[in-house]
Parts: sequence; structure tokens; C-alpha cells
Amino acid sequence: MSLPVVFVSHGAPVFATETGSAAVHLQTLGKRLAHAQGIVILSPHWMTPGLRITTASALKTIHDFYGFPAELYELQYPAQGDLTLATRVRDALAASDFEATFDAERGLDHGAWVPLRHMFPNAQIPIVQLSLPQRASAEDAYAMGRALRPLADEGILIIGSGSLTHNLRDLRADGSPTLAYARNFVDAIRTALAAGDDDSVVHALDRSADARLAHPTSEHYLPLPFALGAAAAPAAVTVLDGGIRYGALSMDSFVFETR
Repeated sequence: MSLPVVFVSHGAPVFATETGSAAVHLQTLGKRLAHAQGIVILSPHWMTPGLRITTASALKTIHDFYGFPAELYELQYPAQGDLTLATRVRDALAASDFEATFDAERGLDHGAWVPLRHMFPNAQIPIVQLSLPQRASAEDAYAMGRALRPLADEGILIIGSGSLTHNLRDLRADGSPTLAYARNFVDAIRTALAAGDDDSVVHALDRSADARLAHPTSEHYLPLPFALGAAAAPAAVTVLDGGIRYGALSMDSFVFETR
């Protein structure tokens, strides 16, 4: 039972309780993928010197953000872990020369539980979170995803959670006009994905001024090449258009399926 691979833009922490188009897209997708046997998710809000994998049987909800409405800190996502799945993840990575270690204390950061709360509100599917190595390049992220591809063929849902654009200094009031570089970058990535041009996606941050403005740092972009690497090539891509919020924050998500 092969499953699609997903990239989600997890947005700001307030996305956890929002009901707009991006949330509806994830809710609809989650219903379609409710038969997944397990979930492996990578988020840029857990960065470590080397690869780490969660192994706790109950994954605590980490509220790793500050200055937001009090109700967000009361939200809990009662996720269950899966040591057997964590072992499969470690072994698959090792087969491609990626060494990963287990972490029995770590829970889910908001880059993981916020989108999962929309997709699977009942938290019924066991979850393993993978950290993002601090020195990882886009090529590394793509190769990590490729190493995990066999799991998608075995009914495991692989998710890269990041942000298609992520320049926090440029965020405006919600509803502000979209900055040109954000629109240009979103359009360029959509075009490359539709063309099956993995190379342009992997190296996007090196190739335009728009990209450097869209991502002053790379960590929120890397979950996209990770997800693309995990997808079977050539992959058919479905765009879940979440719009561009706050003038510069794309909420697009992508679903990669076997052609």
C-alpha cells in the first residue's frame, strides 16, 4: 500500500486554530490518508548536531513559541510514538549512510503537531519525528528523503513540515498586499515541481534574489527537498493552495504521488 508524500507549510502557531483554506486542505487530505500505518515527520523546529529520532511511546506537545494568545499554550495533541517504526526509520537511513540516534525524551514541536492537528485531529496514527541536522544542505535533505522512500511503499506517511516562504522580518498585517519576491518564488517552485525538475527545487535557494529574500535562512525550506526526495520519481504533484499570508508567508502544501 504505497502512500503519497506530503510537504506542508505549517504557518504561524495561530494556524493551529484557524479555519481558512490552508486548514481545510489539510483536513481534507487527512481524511484521505487516515489509513496510514504510521507517520514520519521532519520539522525545522527540532534542529540537532546529528540526526535524531523520537522513540517515546507518548509524545508530549511542545509549545515552542512565545507571545501568542494564551489558548494556544493550552492545546494538547495526544500523539503516540512507535519504537518499531523509529527502528525502521533508523535502519533505512543507515542503509544510505545516515547515522541517527534515538531520543526517548523529545515530543512534537509546533512544526509537527500544528499541521497534524488539522490532518488527524484524533491523533490516531502513531508518529515518529525526525530532527533536521544543523548543517544539513538541501542536497542532504533530499538524500534523507530518498533513504526513507521504501517506508512510503509500506504504508507510512512521510511529511516534510516547513514553509514555502519564511522571511519573518517582512511579515505585515494579515491581508496586506503580497510582496513580489514571495509571489515570484512560489510561482518558480510550482513551475519546477510541475515540470519534475528536482534539481531546480533542490538548488532553488542558490539561484535567485527572490529565493534569498524568501528564505534568509534555509531551515524552513529544507523539508520540501526532503519530501521531494521521499517521493517516487517521476511524481505527480498536487498543489494545495493556501495563499500567501501576512504579505510574505506562503501557506502552500504539496502532495507527491506516483504517476
